[in-house]
Amino acid sequence: MDWFYGQIVGFLGNFFAIMGNMGVELFELSWVQSVVTFFSQLGWALFAVSMVVSCFECAIEYSTGRGNIQQTAVNILKGFMAVSLFSTVPVRLYELSVNLQGKFSAEITGLGTSIADVGKQIIEDFAAVTSLSDMTGAPDFILSMLTSPIMLIFCIIAMGYAVIKVFFSNLKRGGILLIQIAVGSLYMFSVPRGYTEGFIQWIKQVIGLCLTAFLQATILVAGLMAFRQHLLLGLGLMLSAGEVPRIAGTFGLDTTTRANIMSAVYTAQAAVNTTKVVAAALK
Repeated sequence: MDWFYGQIVGFLGNFFAIMGNMGVELFELSWVQSVVTFFSQLGWALFAVSMVVSCFECAIEYSTGRGNIQQTAVNILKGFMAVSLFSTVPVRLYELSVNLQGKFSAEITGLGTSIADVGKQIIEDFAAVTSLSDMTGAPDFILSMLTSPIMLIFCIIAMGYAVIKVFFSNLKRGGILLIQIAVGSLYMFSVPRGYTEGFIQWIKQVIGLCLTAFLQATILVAGLMAFRQHLLLGLGLMLSAGEVPRIAGTFGLDTTTRANIMSAVYTAQAAVNTTKVVAAALK
């Protein structure tokens, strides 16, 4: 029963890993690659404009005795690194988190264990039995569940709620990552000028998304495994899997895109206004 239950839970963990890999495979589609390339080129264009603007700002401040060429060069270097990596690192980090989640789930549940290994374990367990009381005192999952039909219904509802919540969270995660990459291109105007607050928040959101992809499915699988012998503890772990995004947001790793998009819109407006001012000054 332990082996059979572990294989079922392992299948569920593997299913979530496959769903995560679907989000990774989304970036292998030709039209998605075209979208990512478009925003990558947009980021490079904004970086070029921002670099020119930062040089003009440094020259103006240097004429008044307040310019800092070293800081301007460091900001431009930061912008170059950001524009070179913002469209590739999030996908690789998300792929790593999904692969780790699949391996952790397989190790926790014993997925892939052969029936021969199970037979050896059963023989060892029987050899360790010294009296009849040891066998009767062993925990039995099905009998402990059937003693209370109401508790059985409650547990099924709670398990279904936790699994469905994690299922829909995994389903939309690849699309959210694509939106974050698109939004990240708009910050390439502010980073070379030294305004990195919005981009740092964007980095935290990408990290929060990957951390959530790893923790949600792993905690859910751990709760299902604990449910075998510790009923309430397993339910608590399963229900806590749905709270991972909220807890991550409390520590600054917000996985939502609402605040990030608004900040990027303000950055884009600032880029347009600054470009107009520079163009008018050159005329």
